[in-house]
Amino acid sequence: MVIANSSQRGSSRRRLAPVPMREASAPEPHDLLLGMAPEHLADDAPPWAREVLAAGWPVVVRRAPGDPATVAIGVRGPAREQRWAGWMPLVAITRRLRPEALCQREPPLSRDLPAWRALRQLRAPLNALGLAWGVIGGAGFELASGVAVLHPDSDLDLLLRTPRPFPRDDALRLLRCFEHCPCRIDLQLQTPAGGVALREWAEGRPRVLAKGVEAPVLLEDPWRVAEIGA
Repeated sequence: MVIANSSQRGSSRRRLAPVPMREASAPEPHDLLLGMAPEHLADDAPPWAREVLAAGWPVVVRRAPGDPATVAIGVRGPAREQRWAGWMPLVAITRRLRPEALCQREPPLSRDLPAWRALRQLRAPLNALGLAWGVIGGAGFELASGVAVLHPDSDLDLLLRTPRPFPRDDALRLLRCFEHCPCRIDLQLQTPAGGVALREWAEGRPRVLAKGVEAPVLLEDPWRVAEIGA
């Protein structure tokens, strides 16, 4: 194999001042990390995982509780089905790329795919929210590494950091923007309780699934601290 190097229904007109998410010292889910080496893999790791790490490919932080000295990561291979879960020593990290560091990057002109056209189309409405947002999934990996992993049928995965409650009418308006995109858009709201699908929140469901480090949990309000700790 050859490997290349409570409901929020208020009017959206009454906006709160943008609040940046706290810059955590530890890696967070969807961050891409450089520095993991083949020797950091478990003995039963597949050969392709060792090859991509030897080639310098980044790994992605996943949600899982673990040792304070390590971070849960996923290794991505050249094929769609090639995924491997592992652990990376924190001391091995040489660089950390957060999703918002990738949102203004451009792929090569030769990569004229629906996902990239959608990204260009959505930059203006996402920037207008006044919140930090970024690119995750395969698109984020390709922007960070330069390795072509997207294909014509790929979704565009995005992350929007929402430290304060995100009004449902704003969520619905953003969801309607996605209807005009050339590919499926999967946007995750990063709330204090974890990741919440924009679509679930916009649809006004009584409870939404919040994906935290420990386990997914159904919540009425993923911004309500008391409910999260219950």
